[in-house]
Amino acid sequence: MASHDLLERIRERLDELNRSERKVADVILQDPATATGLSIATLAQAASVSEPTVNRFCRTFNAKGYPDFKIKLAQSLAGGTLYVSRNVERDDDAASYGDKIFSATIAALDEARRALDARLVERAVDYLIQAKQISFFGLGASGPVAQDAQHKFFRFNLPVIAYEDVLMQRMVAAASHTGDVIVIISYTGRTRELVEIARLARENGAVVLGITAPGSPLAAECTETLNVVTPEDTDVYMPMTSRMIHLALIDVLATGVTLRRGEDFLPHLKKIKDSLKATRFPLGETE
Repeated sequence: MASHDLLERIRERLDELNRSERKVADVILQDPATATGLSIATLAQAASVSEPTVNRFCRTFNAKGYPDFKIKLAQSLAGGTLYVSRNVERDDDAASYGDKIFSATIAALDEARRALDARLVERAVDYLIQAKQISFFGLGASGPVAQDAQHKFFRFNLPVIAYEDVLMQRMVAAASHTGDVIVIISYTGRTRELVEIARLARENGAVVLGITAPGSPLAAECTETLNVVTPEDTDVYMPMTSRMIHLALIDVLATGVTLRRGEDFLPHLKKIKDSLKATRFPLGETE
Protein backbone atom coordinates (compact mmCIF):
# COMPACT_ATOMS: atom_id res chain seq x y z
CA MET A 1 0.00 0.00 0.00
CA ALA A 2 1.31 3.47 -0.87
CA SER A 3 3.02 5.44 1.85
CA HIS A 4 0.56 8.30 1.57
CA ASP A 5 -2.07 5.96 2.99
CA LEU A 6 -0.17 5.45 6.27
CA LEU A 7 -2.30 7.82 8.33
CA GLU A 8 -5.47 6.26 7.04
CA ARG A 9 -4.15 2.76 7.79
CA ILE A 10 -3.35 3.77 11.36
CA ARG A 11 -6.84 5.12 11.85
CA GLU A 12 -8.48 2.05 10.30
CA ARG A 13 -6.52 -0.37 12.51
CA LEU A 14 -6.97 1.39 15.85
CA ASP A 15 -9.26 -1.33 17.16
CA GLU A 16 -6.68 -4.02 16.32
CA LEU A 17 -3.92 -2.42 18.40
CA ASN A 18 -3.24 -3.36 22.00
CA ARG A 19 -3.63 -0.74 24.70
CA SER A 20 -0.01 0.47 24.61
CA GLU A 21 0.15 0.64 20.82
CA ARG A 22 -3.15 2.52 20.78
CA LYS A 23 -1.54 5.18 22.98
CA VAL A 24 1.22 5.63 20.41
CA ALA A 25 -1.35 5.88 17.61
CA ASP A 26 -3.36 8.48 19.52
CA VAL A 27 -0.32 10.72 19.98
CA ILE A 28 0.56 10.49 16.28
CA LEU A 29 -2.98 11.10 15.05
CA GLN A 30 -3.41 14.02 17.42
CA ASP A 31 -0.70 15.96 15.55
CA PRO A 32 0.99 14.01 12.73
CA ALA A 33 3.18 16.93 11.64
CA THR A 34 4.70 17.32 15.11
CA ALA A 35 5.15 13.55 15.41
CA THR A 36 7.51 13.52 12.44
CA GLY A 37 9.97 15.58 14.45
CA LEU A 38 9.85 13.64 17.71
CA SER A 39 12.61 11.35 18.85
CA ILE A 40 11.62 7.83 19.82
CA ALA A 41 12.21 8.70 23.48
CA THR A 42 10.01 11.79 23.28
CA LEU A 43 7.20 9.93 21.52
CA ALA A 44 7.39 7.10 24.05
CA GLN A 45 7.19 9.61 26.90
CA ALA A 46 4.27 11.46 25.31
CA ALA A 47 2.38 8.16 24.93
CA SER A 48 3.43 6.88 28.38
CA VAL A 49 4.89 3.71 26.87
CA SER A 50 8.34 2.17 26.44
CA GLU A 51 10.61 2.65 23.44
CA PRO A 52 10.31 -1.05 22.48
CA THR A 53 6.53 -0.52 22.29
CA VAL A 54 7.06 2.32 19.82
CA ASN A 55 9.31 0.12 17.71
CA ARG A 56 6.75 -2.69 17.81
CA PHE A 57 4.07 -0.21 16.70
CA CYS A 58 6.24 0.89 13.77
CA ARG A 59 6.82 -2.68 12.61
CA THR A 60 3.06 -3.25 12.74
CA PHE A 61 2.83 -0.77 9.87
CA ASN A 62 5.60 -2.38 7.83
CA ALA A 63 8.35 0.03 8.88
CA LYS A 64 11.85 -1.32 9.52
CA GLY A 65 12.10 0.80 12.65
CA TYR A 66 11.28 4.21 14.04
CA PRO A 67 13.44 6.24 11.58
CA ASP A 68 11.81 4.44 8.63
CA PHE A 69 8.37 5.01 10.16
CA LYS A 70 9.02 8.75 10.46
CA ILE A 71 9.97 8.89 6.78
CA LYS A 72 6.77 7.13 5.80
CA LEU A 73 4.79 9.45 8.06
CA ALA A 74 6.35 12.51 6.44
CA GLN A 75 5.53 11.07 3.00
CA SER A 76 1.97 10.53 4.15
CA LEU A 77 1.66 14.20 5.08
CA ALA A 78 3.23 15.27 1.79
CA GLY A 79 0.67 13.11 -0.02
CA GLY A 80 -2.05 15.59 0.82
CA THR A 81 -3.98 14.29 3.82
CA LEU A 82 -2.80 16.62 6.54
CA TYR A 83 -5.31 15.45 9.09
CA VAL A 84 -6.89 12.21 10.16
CA SER A 85 -10.13 12.67 12.01
CA ARG A 86 -10.18 12.61 15.80
CA ASN A 87 -13.28 11.64 17.67
CA VAL A 88 -15.33 14.34 19.32
CA GLU A 89 -15.15 13.88 23.06
CA ARG A 90 -17.94 14.71 25.48
CA ASP A 91 -15.86 17.30 27.32
CA ASP A 92 -14.67 19.13 24.18
CA ASP A 93 -15.28 22.87 24.09
CA ALA A 94 -16.50 24.72 20.99
CA ALA A 95 -12.96 25.43 19.79
CA SER A 96 -12.02 21.75 20.02
CA TYR A 97 -15.06 20.17 18.40
CA GLY A 98 -15.28 22.93 15.82
CA ASP A 99 -11.68 22.31 14.78
CA LYS A 100 -12.20 18.54 14.72
CA ILE A 101 -15.30 18.71 12.56
CA PHE A 102 -13.84 21.16 10.03
CA SER A 103 -10.53 19.29 9.89
CA ALA A 104 -12.24 15.92 9.51
CA THR A 105 -14.36 17.28 6.67
CA ILE A 106 -11.36 18.77 4.89
CA ALA A 107 -9.44 15.51 5.23
CA ALA A 108 -12.38 13.42 4.02
CA LEU A 109 -12.94 15.65 1.00
CA ASP A 110 -9.26 15.50 0.11
CA GLU A 111 -9.22 11.71 0.41
CA ALA A 112 -12.35 11.48 -1.76
CA ARG A 113 -10.76 13.80 -4.33
CA ARG A 114 -7.69 11.58 -4.62
CA ALA A 115 -9.79 8.41 -4.82
CA LEU A 116 -12.22 9.76 -7.43
CA ASP A 117 -12.28 7.57 -10.53
CA ALA A 118 -12.62 9.87 -13.55
CA ARG A 119 -13.75 6.98 -15.75
CA LEU A 120 -16.72 6.29 -13.47
CA VAL A 121 -17.61 9.98 -13.46
CA GLU A 122 -17.52 10.06 -17.27
CA ARG A 123 -19.77 6.99 -17.48
CA ALA A 124 -22.23 8.48 -14.98
CA VAL A 125 -22.33 11.73 -16.97
CA ASP A 126 -22.95 9.69 -20.15
CA TYR A 127 -26.07 8.20 -18.58
CA LEU A 128 -27.28 11.53 -17.17
CA ILE A 129 -26.83 13.47 -20.41
CA GLN A 130 -28.93 10.90 -22.28
CA ALA A 131 -31.65 10.55 -19.65
CA LYS A 132 -35.28 11.24 -20.47
CA GLN A 133 -36.00 11.69 -16.76
CA ILE A 134 -33.79 11.80 -13.67
CA SER A 135 -34.87 10.93 -10.13
CA PHE A 136 -32.72 11.38 -7.04
CA PHE A 137 -33.44 9.16 -4.03
CA GLY A 138 -32.11 9.65 -0.51
CA LEU A 139 -33.26 8.69 2.97
CA GLY A 140 -32.36 10.28 6.29
CA ALA A 141 -29.22 12.42 6.07
CA SER A 142 -29.04 11.65 2.33
CA GLY A 143 -32.45 13.23 1.71
CA PRO A 144 -31.16 16.83 1.64
CA VAL A 145 -28.44 15.72 -0.79
CA ALA A 146 -31.12 14.45 -3.16
CA GLN A 147 -32.94 17.77 -2.84
CA ASP A 148 -29.72 19.64 -3.61
CA ALA A 149 -29.26 17.48 -6.70
CA GLN A 150 -32.74 18.41 -7.92
CA HIS A 151 -31.87 22.08 -7.38
CA LYS A 152 -28.75 21.65 -9.55
CA PHE A 153 -30.10 19.44 -12.31
CA PHE A 154 -33.44 21.10 -13.05
CA ARG A 155 -31.46 23.73 -14.96
CA PHE A 156 -30.65 21.24 -17.71
CA ASN A 157 -34.12 21.25 -19.27
CA LEU A 158 -34.73 17.68 -18.12
CA PRO A 159 -37.56 16.35 -15.96
CA VAL A 160 -35.85 16.06 -12.57
CA ILE A 161 -37.33 15.27 -9.17
CA ALA A 162 -36.09 14.20 -5.75
CA TYR A 163 -37.84 11.83 -3.34
CA GLU A 164 -37.17 11.27 0.36
CA ASP A 165 -40.23 9.08 0.98
CA VAL A 166 -39.50 5.39 0.57
CA LEU A 167 -43.00 4.54 -0.67
CA MET A 168 -42.77 7.18 -3.41
CA GLN A 169 -39.34 5.87 -4.32
CA ARG A 170 -40.70 2.35 -4.65
CA MET A 171 -43.60 3.49 -6.84
CA VAL A 172 -41.34 5.57 -9.07
CA ALA A 173 -38.99 2.59 -9.45
CA ALA A 174 -41.93 0.33 -10.38
CA ALA A 175 -43.16 2.86 -12.96
CA SER A 176 -39.73 3.50 -14.47
CA HIS A 177 -38.67 2.35 -17.92
CA THR A 178 -35.83 2.52 -20.40
CA GLY A 179 -34.47 6.06 -20.64
CA ASP A 180 -35.00 6.85 -16.95
CA VAL A 181 -32.04 7.38 -14.65
CA ILE A 182 -32.41 6.95 -10.90
CA VAL A 183 -29.58 8.18 -8.67
CA ILE A 184 -29.60 6.60 -5.21
CA ILE A 185 -27.55 8.26 -2.48
CA SER A 186 -26.67 6.18 0.57
CA TYR A 187 -23.68 6.37 2.92
CA THR A 188 -23.79 2.73 4.01
CA GLY A 189 -25.39 1.13 0.98
CA ARG A 190 -27.00 -1.35 3.36
CA THR A 191 -30.52 0.06 3.69
CA ARG A 192 -32.79 -2.82 2.65
CA GLU A 193 -35.48 -0.62 1.09
CA LEU A 194 -32.99 1.17 -1.17
CA VAL A 195 -31.40 -2.08 -2.28
CA GLU A 196 -34.83 -3.45 -3.19
CA ILE A 197 -35.74 -0.20 -4.96
CA ALA A 198 -32.55 -0.30 -7.03
CA ARG A 199 -33.30 -3.87 -8.07
CA LEU A 200 -36.90 -2.98 -8.93
CA ALA A 201 -35.85 0.02 -11.04
CA ARG A 202 -33.35 -2.00 -13.03
CA GLU A 203 -35.87 -4.78 -13.62
CA ASN A 204 -38.08 -2.15 -15.24
CA GLY A 205 -35.32 -0.90 -17.53
CA ALA A 206 -34.02 2.15 -15.66
CA VAL A 207 -30.37 2.97 -15.21
CA VAL A 208 -29.47 3.11 -11.52
CA LEU A 209 -26.50 5.19 -10.44
CA GLY A 210 -25.31 4.79 -6.86
CA ILE A 211 -23.39 7.25 -4.74
CA THR A 212 -22.55 4.82 -1.99
CA ALA A 213 -20.01 2.54 -0.32
CA PRO A 214 -18.10 0.17 -2.61
CA GLY A 215 -18.88 -3.50 -2.18
CA SER A 216 -22.18 -2.73 -0.46
CA PRO A 217 -25.47 -4.51 -1.26
CA LEU A 218 -26.69 -1.32 -2.95
CA ALA A 219 -23.57 -1.05 -5.11
CA ALA A 220 -24.19 -4.60 -6.31
CA GLU A 221 -27.63 -3.62 -7.62
CA CYS A 222 -26.54 -0.41 -9.40
CA THR A 223 -25.66 0.03 -13.06
CA GLU A 224 -22.69 2.19 -12.03
CA THR A 225 -21.49 3.56 -8.70
CA LEU A 226 -19.42 6.48 -7.52
CA ASN A 227 -17.70 4.99 -4.53
CA VAL A 228 -17.55 6.89 -1.24
CA VAL A 229 -15.47 5.57 1.65
CA THR A 230 -15.47 7.80 4.70
CA PRO A 231 -15.47 6.84 8.38
CA GLU A 232 -18.05 8.49 10.59
CA ASP A 233 -17.90 9.18 14.31
CA THR A 234 -21.51 8.58 15.23
CA ASP A 235 -20.99 8.20 18.97
CA VAL A 236 -21.31 11.90 19.68
CA TYR A 237 -22.64 13.55 16.54
CA MET A 238 -24.55 12.46 13.47
CA PRO A 239 -22.85 11.57 10.16
CA MET A 240 -21.48 14.69 8.50
CA THR A 241 -18.43 14.10 6.31
CA SER A 242 -20.15 11.60 4.02
CA ARG A 243 -22.89 14.13 3.32
CA MET A 244 -20.31 16.75 2.34
CA ILE A 245 -18.62 14.31 -0.03
CA HIS A 246 -21.97 13.38 -1.54
CA LEU A 247 -22.77 17.07 -2.11
CA ALA A 248 -19.39 17.57 -3.78
CA LEU A 249 -19.99 14.58 -6.06
CA ILE A 250 -23.34 16.01 -7.09
CA ASP A 251 -21.51 19.20 -8.08
CA VAL A 252 -18.99 17.12 -10.05
CA LEU A 253 -21.78 15.39 -11.97
CA ALA A 254 -23.67 18.64 -12.58
CA THR A 255 -20.50 20.26 -13.89
CA GLY A 256 -19.88 17.29 -16.17
CA VAL A 257 -23.37 17.59 -17.63
CA THR A 258 -22.93 21.35 -18.10
CA LEU A 259 -19.67 20.90 -19.99
CA ARG A 260 -21.18 18.19 -22.19
CA ARG A 261 -24.00 20.54 -23.13
CA GLY A 262 -21.42 22.91 -24.61
CA GLU A 263 -21.24 26.69 -24.95
CA ASP A 264 -24.61 26.93 -26.70
CA PHE A 265 -26.26 25.91 -23.42
CA LEU A 266 -24.62 28.64 -21.33
CA PRO A 267 -27.13 31.39 -22.26
CA HIS A 268 -29.89 29.22 -20.80
CA LEU A 269 -28.03 28.89 -17.51
CA LYS A 270 -27.34 32.62 -17.48
CA LYS A 271 -31.03 33.36 -18.04
CA ILE A 272 -31.94 31.35 -14.96
CA LYS A 273 -29.31 33.08 -12.86
CA ASP A 274 -30.31 36.52 -14.11
CA SER A 275 -33.92 35.82 -13.13
CA LEU A 276 -32.87 36.05 -9.47
CA LYS A 277 -31.41 39.56 -9.70
CA ALA A 278 -34.73 41.24 -9.03
CA THR A 279 -35.08 39.31 -5.76
CA ARG A 280 -31.91 40.73 -4.22
CA PHE A 281 -30.84 44.09 -2.89
CA PRO A 282 -27.90 45.50 -4.87
CA LEU A 283 -24.52 45.17 -3.19
CA GLY A 284 -23.77 48.05 -0.86
CA GLU A 285 -27.37 49.22 -0.66
CA THR A 286 -28.39 50.37 2.84
CA GLU A 287 -31.75 51.29 4.23
